[in-house]
Amino acid sequence: MCEEHLLLLKHLFTWKDFLDLGLLTALFFLLLNFAERYRLYRILFVIFGFLFLWGIANLLKLQALDWLLNQLWLIVLFAAVVAFQPELRRLFQSWGGRSIFSQRYGKAKIIKKIIKAVAYMAEKQIGALIVFERSIPVETVSEGCVKIDALVSPELLITIFYPLTPLHDGAVIIKGNRITFASCVLPLAKGIDFDAKLGTRHRAAIGVTQETDAVAVVVSEETGSISVAVGGKLFRNLTEEELKEFLYKELSVEERD
Repeated sequence: MCEEHLLLLKHLFTWKDFLDLGLLTALFFLLLNFAERYRLYRILFVIFGFLFLWGIANLLKLQALDWLLNQLWLIVLFAAVVAFQPELRRLFQSWGGRSIFSQRYGKAKIIKKIIKAVAYMAEKQIGALIVFERSIPVETVSEGCVKIDALVSPELLITIFYPLTPLHDGAVIIKGNRITFASCVLPLAKGIDFDAKLGTRHRAAIGVTQETDAVAVVVSEETGSISVAVGGKLFRNLTEEELKEFLYKELSVEERD
C-alpha cells in the first residue's frame, strides 16, 4: 500500500515540484524573519491581503473585482508607502547605518567607562537609562532628544543623570565612542505583563528594544539595581561583572580590543 502511495506521489510530483515548494517555503520564512527584524508586519499584511484578493478574483473569474484590483494596485502600493513611512524609514536607515561598534573604537575601554558610571549611579541610587544603538537608529523611535555629540566619559554620564539637572529625565543614546543624544523619551513596552515594581525607565528600556535592535541599561532610582533590556526582554539585578559580560556578548566586544 505504501509503495502504491509512493508511486502515485512520484507521478503527481516531479523533483521540480519539490524544488519549487522548497524554495517557496524558504522565501516565506525569509520574509517572516525580515518582517520581524525590521517591524514590517503591517506592510506584509497589507501586501498579502491584496494578493489574496487578487488570487481569489482570478480563481473564481470575478471580472469586476479583478478589473478593480488591476486598476488599484499602484494606488494601494503608494498608500502603503505613505501609511508605513516610519517602518520603511527605519528599514532604509538600518541598511545605510553602521553598527555601534563596526569600527575599532577601543570598544572594551568604552564599555568599562560606562560600567564605571553605572556602578557609581547604582551605589548612589541615581536613576539612569543608557541605550546602545546598533544598526537601527534609536532617535527614529524617540522624542524630545537633545543632541550632545560628546565622547563617552563616566563624569559626563553621571552629570547628565544627576537629579534636578535639565537632561536627567530621559534616556542617553550611545553610538560608537560618543554620547549622541540625551533626554530622549522612548516608546514604552507593549504586549507584556509588568512587575508592579517596574518604573517608567524599565518599561522604556523594554519598549526601545522591542522597536529596535538596541541594548538598554537601566539603573533603578528606588533600589539602585542594574538591569539590561535586549530584544524586548529584561534581565534584572545584575552585578557589575554580569553587566560587563552581558554587554561584551551583546555588543561583540573582546577584552583585547
